[in-house]
Amino acid sequence: MLTAKDPRLAGRAAFTHPNFVSYTLALFLIVVAREMQSVAVGWQVYEITRRPLDLGYVGLAQFAPGFVLFLFAGHAADLFDRRKLLMACYAGYGVCSALLLAISWHAPHSVHLIYVVLALTGVCRSFSFPVSRAILPHLVPEEHFANAVAWNSSTFQIATIAGPAAGGIAYALFHGPKAVYALAVIVSILSIIMTLRIHPLPASPEEPAEVVAEKATISLRTVLAGFRFIFEKKVILGSISLDMFAVLLGGAVALLPIYAKEILHTGPWGLGLLRSAPGVGAALTAIAVAHYPIRRHAGLAMLSCVAAFGVFTIAFGISHSLILSLIALFLTGAADMVSVIIRATLIQVATLDEMRGRVNAVDMLFIGVSNELGEFESGLTAQWFGTVPAVIVGGVGTLVVIAVWAWLFPELRKADELTVAELMPK
Repeated sequence: MLTAKDPRLAGRAAFTHPNFVSYTLALFLIVVAREMQSVAVGWQVYEITRRPLDLGYVGLAQFAPGFVLFLFAGHAADLFDRRKLLMACYAGYGVCSALLLAISWHAPHSVHLIYVVLALTGVCRSFSFPVSRAILPHLVPEEHFANAVAWNSSTFQIATIAGPAAGGIAYALFHGPKAVYALAVIVSILSIIMTLRIHPLPASPEEPAEVVAEKATISLRTVLAGFRFIFEKKVILGSISLDMFAVLLGGAVALLPIYAKEILHTGPWGLGLLRSAPGVGAALTAIAVAHYPIRRHAGLAMLSCVAAFGVFTIAFGISHSLILSLIALFLTGAADMVSVIIRATLIQVATLDEMRGRVNAVDMLFIGVSNELGEFESGLTAQWFGTVPAVIVGGVGTLVVIAVWAWLFPELRKADELTVAELMPK
């Protein structure tokens, strides 16, 4: 019988733990369901209104609840049973898919009802992100945690590639969104069943009475504890803020339709390839890191990969070849995934268990803000300076951020091994 100590399973050590297997399957299924639903909603809304602005409202409806609730969601992840809360979130996703199915049957032209359901989806997302991240360290022993993070990131990326493809095929085959929403309901139910099989490992040290009392008390002080912890722990603050500003300045995804049509002179199929390229690079890189983990100089590796992200963004910006553009986007996804894995491991390992929900909720806010404002920044600079200069300026800005952050956060630069002994305060 193969065990995690067997060298043949070194790259798959996390999968020797049944809890992680169940968690990973549940995550894969729920992300596929969400991505399928996202494709169907986008097509449905645009078919109803024919206004690109309404597609922007689709994203805003899902982002707004998280912006409002992220602090309370993080506190809930630290206060309540994380497995039960995760099941409730997955059930909420299924209910939202069922509501979209009902709308498609009974009020197929009501965009406002769709926005209401998307806001409910945003509520589920605001709770599921921190609790999903906070429960992960309780599914595998510490020595296999970095491997678990790598496979967790890889699973997410593969689901974000498979979900839109499955949703688009189902939408085309059945000539509408109803089949997609029905499939999303079924897949959500399967994810709940897999979550039922999770039995988290107990935390090793018993929490002090004052910690238990603080968690049970909902106040402004406890809700904001995640912010306080992050600002006190410079390695976490540096990693989160680095990612936020790098994505804010270096994101070119919002401008891909312009590149596909005006610069690369390709059609919708080319746009699909461009959108998939970063995800493919990220997924393959996550699998590689799972087999060949980053054992030393983690901080420098993160800074180097974010710098590479900026360089490849510049390469994409100046490219007028579809092949070269696909390669550049593939490499941006690969470089970004290395930094994502390191950042996620740094955050989880360097955070006290009783704080993980609130810290991950703050991380979710930083990620959401960077993505939303990054799209706005790209569009605004493209309006002012042109599409190609906007992407190039963003890539250069990312390199400037790297230099500044390496100076501002020496703790991040000096971070070595991704272990509790290395990162937790002595």
